[in-house]
Amino acid sequence: PFSPKDFPKLKNDTFLRAARGEETQHVPVWCMRQAGRYLPEFREARAGKDFFETCRSPEACCELTLQPLRRFPFDAAIIFCDILVVPQALGMEVLMVPGKGPTFPEPLKEPEDLVRLSPQVDVAAELGYVFKAITLTRHKLEGKVPLIGFTGAPWTLMTYMIEGAGSPTMSKAKRWLYRHPEASHKLLRQLTDVIVEYLLGQVNAGAQALQVFESHAGCLGPVQFNEFALPYLRDIARRVKEKLKESGLDTVPMIVFAKDAHYALEDLSQSHYEVVGLDWTVDPKEARERTGGRVSLQGNMDPCGLYAPKEKIGEIVKKMVEGFGTQRYIANLGHGLYPDMDPDHVGAFVEAVHSQSKQLQEQK
Repeated sequence: PFSPKDFPKLKNDTFLRAARGEETQHVPVWCMRQAGRYLPEFREARAGKDFFETCRSPEACCELTLQPLRRFPFDAAIIFCDILVVPQALGMEVLMVPGKGPTFPEPLKEPEDLVRLSPQVDVAAELGYVFKAITLTRHKLEGKVPLIGFTGAPWTLMTYMIEGAGSPTMSKAKRWLYRHPEASHKLLRQLTDVIVEYLLGQVNAGAQALQVFESHAGCLGPVQFNEFALPYLRDIARRVKEKLKESGLDTVPMIVFAKDAHYALEDLSQSHYEVVGLDWTVDPKEARERTGGRVSLQGNMDPCGLYAPKEKIGEIVKKMVEGFGTQRYIANLGHGLYPDMDPDHVGAFVEAVHSQSKQLQEQK
């Protein structure tokens, strides 16, 4: 079996340089959900297999992670996995129901239900399959590009654990915040502890950067975000960095992506993350001003822009790169790729980022 050391030498570190705020020759680019259903080879590999069973197979995750890189010159790979493996590690059952998405047969309804969660999670035992997938993929990438590990953020995971599925309003989970603030904090703390260990395990296994997905930040207003999301996001970054230092490991750049939390840009840029990811509702120039050069930025083309004709994609990208500038910037979509997107248009997006940013760089 592959061991988490003696990894092949990294050939393209553009993404890591941009994340750390170092100079780059062109803007690096990757896409959320780049290993996904928009690729026919992905659908073929996944056909007839249970989703979480696939997540638990390091070989399958490795193959799915590598697929998009065979097609497109992305500057980073992100391990194929799911944010809901963390609630599973805490002892909750999660099923992936075709046509419906993730479903918890027995969601948390009242604070009394918190006793059902494992008080002590052995992260290596419960999530070791993710670490194996990361180690295997690091070797199989052959140093082509860096590998990103990720996790869901505490509030986002809490919403699924209480709602039992996706929800447009998250009203059941938000009801907890208003009616059971203490129980909510207890759950968020428990999730934070597991997430910190999980991210450390990913770095130990070979992840070269980490992204924290606060996908449901948009359901919260500024007051609740500051109480129930931000402190835990900060805590995760701070603790991961401290523990990496203690164990003599190199720190890795960390990205926070709080979708629809434009009200929190200033706070997020001072939360111990090197990179703040942006969704498509944020204006690039404004994001630069509000984050005041404290962080690198990642994002934020509207994924639906990929439905545009190919030549139009170039124009959209040009405008975006001009808005952000070519340094301390990682191009991405403002959310994940949709299953019905044309792979050729994804290729056009990647190509446009590289060529437009090189041109703009040379004009300086």
